[in-house]
Order: sequence, then structure tokens, then C-alpha cells
Amino acid sequence: MSDYKDSSRIYIGGEDPVGQVMTSVEAADYLKMHVKTVCRLAKEGKIPARKVGSEWRFLRSVLDNWLAESLV
Repeated sequence: MSDYKDSSRIYIGGEDPVGQVMTSVEAADYLKMHVKTVCRLAKEGKIPARKVGSEWRFLRSVLDNWLAESLV
């Protein structure tokens, strides 16, 4: 059984919902935002993301932490 608190283990392809890597479309759907808004916030550094080639990638666990900190 994997330890979900170990942030050094990232599972690509959605095997681990905590460390799941999402595209901008998936992140927008998850956050209930428009995809252009998510991309703009990522470009401005207001939402945690990484650029892979020409596409943005988001970690679900990082987005969850970002939301929790933003709402407090």
C-alpha cells in the first residue's frame, strides 16, 4: 500500500489521485473555471503549474493545497 503523504512519489497517468498530473482542460474542469482563466493565472504565476513544451501541467495535490491556502 502506498503512502499518500510522501510527496516525492508522483504517479503519472492518474494511478494516484493525490499526485495526479492534469492538463489545463482537466484542471479547469476540476477547479470549475474556464480553461482560458486557468492558463492566464498559470502564466501570471497566480496558480501553481509547470509548462511542458507549449502545454501547462498541474498537480492535483498542489492545486488542493493552493485552494486551501487561498480560501483561508
